[in-house]
Formats: sequence, structure tokens, C-alpha cells
Amino acid sequence: MTKRFAIKTIASCAILAGLMGVSGMAQAQTKLKWAHVYETSEAYHKWSVWAADEIKKRTSGRYEIQVFPSSTLGKESDINQGLQLGTVDIIISGASFAARSFPRIGVGYYPYTFRDPEHLLKYSKSDVFKELADGYKQKTGVQTVAVTYYGARHSTSNKPFKTCDEMKGLKMRVPDVPAYMALPRLWRQPDADRFCRGLPGPAKRHGRCAGKPAAHHRSQEVL
Repeated sequence: MTKRFAIKTIASCAILAGLMGVSGMAQAQTKLKWAHVYETSEAYHKWSVWAADEIKKRTSGRYEIQVFPSSTLGKESDINQGLQLGTVDIIISGASFAARSFPRIGVGYYPYTFRDPEHLLKYSKSDVFKELADGYKQKTGVQTVAVTYYGARHSTSNKPFKTCDEMKGLKMRVPDVPAYMALPRLWRQPDADRFCRGLPGPAKRHGRCAGKPAAHHRSQEVL
């Protein structure tokens, strides 16, 4: 196979267009691996399985896709690497991980980049995003098929805090990508209190882990 596909949403028409748009792919391989890190109870897995079935039906069995959930084929960084190596064919992943190969595409994961979900979705249909996606494809050979809004991310701690100064020394577990590793630097900036005030009450008051690290940064769906 000469192309791989990164998918951030489940839209069967877009997936089909991407798969059938590659010349000679059907002759080269008909069995594909679709990997993601989400649990089988989550919507991403449900609709991944649905899309795999639909693709098989709509291509008269030319494509048979097996979905591997729950990090079966590795963590998110692993499946992104596997996509480029050819050990996996389709993944659900965020731009923050794609940014390891093409840093500019990670802009959508930094705080305050977008006003609201509508702003993000408008960006995903813009010429700016098309330019970034094309740059990522040229660098990696990976085609971005679709984009979706995954929800606001939350920082949670096992102890309350009212100001960012109280967070000094806090050990937080974050994904190993630049957008999230930048969070500690954000808290040290003059306007960092805006970030703290923006956290929902439960995220300030309730932790999701015991011991160390004392805090997590994660998506709403995981919470």
C-alpha cells in the first residue's frame, strides 16, 4: 500500500472516497487494520465497527476491515508510527500526535486557538487546514480523511486549588506531545489565571487518581 489514512471522525462516505481514490489499492491489499485507543464502550469504537461493515458492503467485499480497539495495537503514538510504517492502515488520532511528524498541524491542540466548537469546525473546512493537511500528507504519506470535535479537555487534580501559584510543584500526567507538554509553561505566564478560572468546578475539586502524579489532563469523554 502506498497510502495510509488518519481518521478523526467516522463518516463512511469520506472513508470510502479516500480508500477508492488510491490507484491499485484493491489489487494490492483487501484486508485492512483500523486501530484506535478508545474502549469498546465508547462511541468511536461503535462507529468504527459500523463504518468497517459499511465499507465492506458498499465495496462488495473488496475491503475487509478489522477494528482493533483499546490500544490493542499500541498507544496513540505507536499507531501513528505504525500508520507510516504500514503495520496499520487506518487510525483515529489527534493532530497533536500528527504534529510529531509535521509540527504545524498541531496548532489546533493548543489552548485558546479556537473560540468554540463552531470555530474549530470552520477551521477544519478552511484553506488553512487544507494546506496543513496537504503538508502532512507530503511529509508522511498519510491522508487525513475527516475531522471532528472531540470535546473540551480538562485538567483534574486530587486536591483543590484557587490560583495557579498553588499548582507549583504539581505533577501532572499528560500525553507525550508538544501541545500538552507546553501546559506547565502556560501556567507560569502572566495570564495563566485565565486558564485556571476556565476550569469547571468539578475539575478543580476532584482528582481522578491517587498518589503520584497528582493530576491528569484528559478529554471530556475519558472523564
